[in-house]
Amino acid sequence: MVPFVSALRPCFSGLALGLACVAAAAAGPPSPAPLAPSGDGTDVIDPRTRLAWSRCVEGMHWNGTTCTGQGQLFDRSQASAQAQARAQAEGLRWRLPRANELRRLVDKGATPPGLDPRLFPAAPRDWHWSGSAPIRQAQANPYAYDSIVQGRSGGGSRLAVSEGWAVNLATGEARGDTAKASKLPVRLVRPLD
Repeated sequence: MVPFVSALRPCFSGLALGLACVAAAAAGPPSPAPLAPSGDGTDVIDPRTRLAWSRCVEGMHWNGTTCTGQGQLFDRSQASAQAQARAQAEGLRWRLPRANELRRLVDKGATPPGLDPRLFPAAPRDWHWSGSAPIRQAQANPYAYDSIVQGRSGGGSRLAVSEGWAVNLATGEARGDTAKASKLPVRLVRPLD
């Protein structure tokens, strides 16, 4: 409230000017620049977060117009290894994105919702791996049949170890209970600097 009031102080020199100033102050700061392709077109730049997104999922390649090839599917450990391998090969800090970073890519106002096809052509519209760590810690009952079948013991939870975060790029939904053995596409991200 205080920043809003202090932004209005210079506005009270005239009624018409004051109303225009109130509207401008209520609107807040200008929105950040939208996502845009990099100069060579291989990445999508997010100026607000200072991140560069791979335009194509792993396994596909940018041909100057679109993403071609077949996207690969990885389990969670393979996805991490792929990010490390690409970082070493290109000398850039590629990594798996956090769940909230992936969710930011989804345009929920589009019909149908999903990634902008002009920025991410031929993109899979399904679950993608995230680098976010699971935070759920369920306790297991050693006397329950389900716990024994799933390999859980009373000494703690192995559940969090076997699950990871994934994001549905058609809806923006994020889940932290995706089995790490699941085969999902990977879209890597790196810092601009």
